[in-house]
Amino acid sequence: MAAGRSGPGRTRLDVTSFVSRSKMPQFSDAEQMLQACLAIPGIEASVLTLNARGAERALEAGARHLVYVLSASAAHSRSNAGRDTDAALQEFAEVAAMVKALDPSRRPRVEAGIATAFGCTLEGTVPADRVCALASRLAELGADEIMLADTVGYAQPRQVLALFKQVRQDIGSLPLGGYFHDTRGLALANVAAALEAGVRKFDAALGGLGRSPSAPGVSGNVATEDLVYLLESMGLSTGVDLQGLMALRGRLSQWLPGASQYGAVARAGLPKNFALTA
Repeated sequence: MAAGRSGPGRTRLDVTSFVSRSKMPQFSDAEQMLQACLAIPGIEASVLTLNARGAERALEAGARHLVYVLSASAAHSRSNAGRDTDAALQEFAEVAAMVKALDPSRRPRVEAGIATAFGCTLEGTVPADRVCALASRLAELGADEIMLADTVGYAQPRQVLALFKQVRQDIGSLPLGGYFHDTRGLALANVAAALEAGVRKFDAALGGLGRSPSAPGVSGNVATEDLVYLLESMGLSTGVDLQGLMALRGRLSQWLPGASQYGAVARAGLPKNFALTA
């Protein structure tokens, strides 16, 4: 997580998804949501897309950071995006070409997220070589950074350490991030393993919200407050005001009544000797 101070401390926020309005009507206001967030000083708003049409809509709305997600598992790709991985990769090539054709002053950053990189509820094992080949191809096509996602919560620390090291060898110095679900209680252990592999960017959600509708039985993302606590307790400065983050979590039930929240720090509280890293 990069340092920064804006509210509780984040400057980079994933704000919406440019996906099919008919299949996911909750994102029908993606254009308005993005434009409202772009008007907030100091915020870098990133948006998710699964195809070239979504990317085109995002660019027309003024997106400055695109996250294009495709699956290492062909079965998950068909379930989540309606096409296999090869077709999704071809669409990423179209998105990369679309972005490259823009004037440099309007060109957004393009992040490629590899879903089910550590396993799939539909296929089971996802070979590491397949993930590495996909990461290499995305880098060749023009991805500015790559995120490996444990979409279904299958990852374990040894696997995480080995895969991130292998991908790093294949993509060189391109920025690399991690995205972990806490379905089986290993998200923070997997973060620690990714840290050992040199990863310094992680995706998280306040209250541990969020899951893939194409991944049955999966709980939310790793809670942002738990991730910040882990990193700060290890002496790694995040730039996040953890007390402010906890206060913000307290308002989630007002904004999203009935939504399940996760996280150990909220349940147990902060230790009396805890202090943010200077």
